[in-house]
Amino acid sequence: MDLLNAVDQMGAGDVVDLGCGGGQMGTALAERAMGRDVIGVDASPAMLEKARQSRGYSSLGRADIREWHPRRAPGLIYSNAVLHWLDDHATLMPRLAAMLGKGGTLAVQLPHQNNAPSHRMWLSLAEDLFPGRIDMGAGPGTLSPVEYDVLLAHKGRFRLWETEYYQRLSADAESHPVRRYTESTYARPVLDALDEDERAALIARYEGVMRSAYPVRRDGSVLFPFRRLFFTLTV
Repeated sequence: MDLLNAVDQMGAGDVVDLGCGGGQMGTALAERAMGRDVIGVDASPAMLEKARQSRGYSSLGRADIREWHPRRAPGLIYSNAVLHWLDDHATLMPRLAAMLGKGGTLAVQLPHQNNAPSHRMWLSLAEDLFPGRIDMGAGPGTLSPVEYDVLLAHKGRFRLWETEYYQRLSADAESHPVRRYTESTYARPVLDALDEDERAALIARYEGVMRSAYPVRRDGSVLFPFRRLFFTLTV
């Protein structure tokens, strides 16, 4: 909603929810669309099936974002917490911007947590324990803020900002809450490259660091800061 609320202009074309997932934003996008078609795009059949339960979409389509192209120039391309999983943003972001119709907006939110202990330590500890086994470029491919500015600012009205959200992670009897939060997303490529015993060794080391970096409260919860990068470009 913070991303959508920052959109102050749309072109005349469709509203595209790029990487729509289970359709959580379908209704909100429809309310802002003012009669425009709202099109959901995702690569996951399971997510698209869930999104069909949302009443906000005019249509839903399955596509790999790297190969996707709209049927006509969109008035808004909205993409929340999806594009960081794709490589080569230096090509991807200008390509998406070029799809917009006149006055159209590209609105993007990306996790920007790679340098925080919660994310950085998966890679550094894995390299320490298993040198050369882990692709150090694995995981989200987010660029630096200045790189997005260089790529996009000259193409129109460009706004770029970050927000750090504090989330309370619930207690987990078997692990540190930050481990549970990161292991199925950011850490997945790292853990998938290891066998069962290696994963156990890495997790044990990671848990020890997390106890220092993100202290557990008496009730077992953790107050976890998570940084996100936002930008809008209106052409």
